[in-house]
Amino acid sequence: MNAGEPTWEAHADWWIDGFTGGVDPEYEEQIIPLVLDELRGYSSVLDIGCGEGQLSRALVAGGGNVVGVDPTWRQVEVGAHRGGGVLYGQCGADGLPFRDECFDAVLACLVFEHIDALDAAVAEVARVVKPGGRFLFLLNHPLLQTPNSGWIDDQILDPPEQYWRIGPYLDEAVTFEEVEPGVRVRFVHRPLGRYLNALAAAGLFLEHMHEPAPPRGFLDRSPDYEHAASIPRLLALRLVRR
Repeated sequence: MNAGEPTWEAHADWWIDGFTGGVDPEYEEQIIPLVLDELRGYSSVLDIGCGEGQLSRALVAGGGNVVGVDPTWRQVEVGAHRGGGVLYGQCGADGLPFRDECFDAVLACLVFEHIDALDAAVAEVARVVKPGGRFLFLLNHPLLQTPNSGWIDDQILDPPEQYWRIGPYLDEAVTFEEVEPGVRVRFVHRPLGRYLNALAAAGLFLEHMHEPAPPRGFLDRSPDYEHAASIPRLLALRLVRR
């Protein structure tokens, strides 16, 4: 990251206030239930990029032992204050301070699209998860959320057309999205094949892919998206370490 670029430390409270504590329908109606369903029964879970720990706390409440790590001190601080039985630490995904093969499962939710060191981070996941263990990998959908993608309502054509425009999908790129005034979030776009090939090279192989439709609560809050309700925002990959 270059000097002067926005950091997650600077935007930590924007994330905490806007996406945790039950205020975000995508987490409440879709992501949290999906994570609980996929990781139910795993006794030790590492949550990479845990933020302030809402997924970690949900897993602990479901009976798991969870370690949450995040590079942003503010997130870790708030997570520790909120409690919930999670053990927190501050570190990046490409340098995990754990011994080999010490977790039954690893979770990374909406994290890797902000990471530059993809191959190193994937290698760390493969190193710390036990053989036969699970890696639950959630991303903003790399195809349908490509930079410059979006719903187009073209009233110039006769007859008018409505469609979802796909941006330059094959081009890996770093972009900044102004999600609200004064908050610019850095994204690293990669095509899906780049992720799957890196995962396979590290010994993590796909078992199941899920592309859920946006949940009802999100559509109710985002009426412009209603026309694109069949366009998934989320991609969830269940992988196994061989």
